[in-house]
Amino acid sequence: MHKITRRALCASLTAFLTLAPLSACKPDSNDGYTTLKINEVTHSVFYAPFYLAESLGYFDEEKIKIELTNGGGADNVMSAVLSGDSDIGFCGPEAALYVEIGGSNDAPKVFGQLTKRDGSFLVAREPDPNFEWSHLKGKEILAGRRGGVPAMTFEYVLKNNNLYDGTDVTLNYDVAFNLMTSAFEGGTADYCTMFDPVAYEYESAGKGYVVASVGEASGEIPYTCFMAKESWLKKHQTQTEGFLRAITKAIKYVQETNDDIIGEKLVPYFVGTSATSLSASVKRYKAIDAWVTNMAMTEESFNRLQDVIDNAGELERRVNYSDLTSLSLAQSVYSSIYQK
Repeated sequence: MHKITRRALCASLTAFLTLAPLSACKPDSNDGYTTLKINEVTHSVFYAPFYLAESLGYFDEEKIKIELTNGGGADNVMSAVLSGDSDIGFCGPEAALYVEIGGSNDAPKVFGQLTKRDGSFLVAREPDPNFEWSHLKGKEILAGRRGGVPAMTFEYVLKNNNLYDGTDVTLNYDVAFNLMTSAFEGGTADYCTMFDPVAYEYESAGKGYVVASVGEASGEIPYTCFMAKESWLKKHQTQTEGFLRAITKAIKYVQETNDDIIGEKLVPYFVGTSATSLSASVKRYKAIDAWVTNMAMTEESFNRLQDVIDNAGELERRVNYSDLTSLSLAQSVYSSIYQK
């Protein structure tokens, strides 16, 4: 889902590595609310707690309004953050990692994490209730664009199961991420990775069969995080803490609430998708433990993400966890909500 490589990001961000004006994060004159400009990598039920924080009124409680933009890729998200067009970026932390490697005197810091594993599911053409990864030998798989985190995570899972592209399996990188499902339906490849609700709807229509969770197989990695320039975070600690508190409350709500109720509340955010499909997607993401409880990213999961990128040959050098993160507010919010 994160459409980015180190080379592509470095090429697109050269113009933004000097300090740019901060975006106008200030109290609105009419009602005392603060508008936060958020740029998300894509719009997905995988990010349900973020949308529920608004639906449930948790952002209102913090006097926060959200102005949401779909960046359509982590490179675009990071460009918007560095230029000041957006206050907060919501994408994979690899985007901030590449900027840190490239060098910047105001590099973005990860201040909160939402998803803690890959959210894609492996879809086969035929039922395989006893699926094992060895079943992929000799097969062709649509797993994303080369250098993208979904593809890199899938490569990592294959390596852990002693399967290698070009030797044991064939990974097809030629199809654009948003065209993979239609290509698979048209007869390309033997397997395809899909996120919910697409995977659920595809299976419900009898077009394919979910046989595995990529996220379960890969282990925990900080898949999608919130990040902002260090200078912005220093000037907006109150708003940042309120933002984290609203989402942490929504995460807790998801953990404690019936999936059907959650699906109904998500309908306004996914026009054209049924509450049944959204509920089923939430249920499946709960089952694989997709969302964090504590939004403070762990060093262990961050190091595993670097392992994933390194395995794909996209990591120029490793970055220290402390150089990329600013997590004291996330930890404080977690303690206040879960450890009362």
